Amino acid sequence: MFEVLILSFAFIFGIIARQFSLPPLVGFLVAGFALNAFGPSVGLPSEAGPLLEHLAHLGVLLLLFTIGLKLNVRSLAEPVVLGSAFIHLIITSLFFTISFVVFLSLPMDKAILLAIALSFSSTVLAAKVLEAKRELRALHGRIAIGILIIQDLVAIAVLSFYSGQSPSPWALLVFLLPLFRPLLYWFMSVAQHDELLVLFGAVLAIAVGGMGFEAVGLSSEVGALVMGLLLAKHPRAQELSKALWGVKEILLISFFLQIGMAGLPDTDALIFAGVLAIVLPLKGLLFFALLIAFRIRARNAFLGGLSLTAYSEFGLIVASGILEEWLVPLAIAVALSFVIAAPLNRLAHGLFDRWENKLLRFERNTYHPDEQPVNLGGATVLVLGMGRTGSAAYDFFKEKGLSVAGVDSDPTKAENERHVSYGDIEDVGFWHQLDIAGLKAITLATPDLESKLIAARELRKAGFTGQLFAGINFQDEAAPLHEAGVNQTYLLMTGAGIGIAEKAWESLQSNP
Repeated sequence: MFEVLILSFAFIFGIIARQFSLPPLVGFLVAGFALNAFGPSVGLPSEAGPLLEHLAHLGVLLLLFTIGLKLNVRSLAEPVVLGSAFIHLIITSLFFTISFVVFLSLPMDKAILLAIALSFSSTVLAAKVLEAKRELRALHGRIAIGILIIQDLVAIAVLSFYSGQSPSPWALLVFLLPLFRPLLYWFMSVAQHDELLVLFGAVLAIAVGGMGFEAVGLSSEVGALVMGLLLAKHPRAQELSKALWGVKEILLISFFLQIGMAGLPDTDALIFAGVLAIVLPLKGLLFFALLIAFRIRARNAFLGGLSLTAYSEFGLIVASGILEEWLVPLAIAVALSFVIAAPLNRLAHGLFDRWENKLLRFERNTYHPDEQPVNLGGATVLVLGMGRTGSAAYDFFKEKGLSVAGVDSDPTKAENERHVSYGDIEDVGFWHQLDIAGLKAITLATPDLESKLIAARELRKAGFTGQLFAGINFQDEAAPLHEAGVNQTYLLMTGAGIGIAEKAWESLQSNP
């Protein structure tokens, strides 16, 4: 009965949240409060049971393990990431600490811990927003994720420091773990792609990282993160992260339900959360100012700052361990921040276009190296988007003897063998710096429709009179692209089928 009700409540309230274009976890928090309020009337306990608490802990471990899988130490060492993360953390923590001491008369130690919990931004919301818009690899997406990882590491450090655990002498064995990386890589290869890969990740995160580190007096959260970090450079690390995504999300539902079942909000909790919602824009403004100070252009500073404008579920993880009396007010504050931030992030590009002239005044005269103007090198054909479709188009043009260049928003695809440059085509400023005078044809091979529409409109607005071609995934994408100025569209799946059929036909003709 307990399992049936918690799953049903989570699903129903998650669906309701989705209908209001809010992240489902807002619904899960509300579901927890609903279970707390109405559960006793149908025989449920008013507090989360041991099973729910255990599942919640497993969800946190898998979350930290997947963060470790994505951890790129080199990218974290960028001044813009380190500087923005720590300066924002210090300023925000000081602001909240002073406020809590003065207005709430909290003891200094409690005020500092609560302030640190509120200084973090939501990893879940930012990652989902950036992934939905396919901007994780764009400059502002990479910076935002780097800042979030730094914040998560700080949160884990705080949890470890206040956990009260004393490491045993056996804890020194942790430093030998890198020696086992070849063995872990071998297991990764043997596990291949299916359920064994998911099971392998769960064993590392929960058994080796979680229980193993606890056995030697270390934090299980740190253990899960370290095990993910050991596999971060494996070619299939991202595949493992995606394979665990669904399992982690299901288990984290228990975490948010557990928070809601911790207690119903009273008037003071609602007032506290309301005040935090009012000051929430200051978090985003500070990020914008810091990114501008580190030579990031206004557009990327705005989009990156906006994606970080929400209080963090990691703050709840910290509170659940060392600030239990503040867990419910913080949960309400996090939910309200998601209600505010989610719609704003969906409208982010439109908001920047509306305020562009005002925001550009804050830009510095020098830019980040990844935002320098693109040099097409005299190319007559340009391919926008260097995924599988764009790369195939690029190679075809090259074989035909045409002078071709490529542009992609993923800097890892920039290369010299192919003349491919980094550039974010959804950035209006990108088009202002691009010299299109020598171009005769442009192929739009980006994965989503919106980026193709932006590129087509900006190119025609800039006076491009050559041919525009676009690959499409669905037939109904053709009409808006033609209206935006595209000359010809090409249905990619149809093209793939024709290519296979042509190869089959050639084989049949040569071997009748």
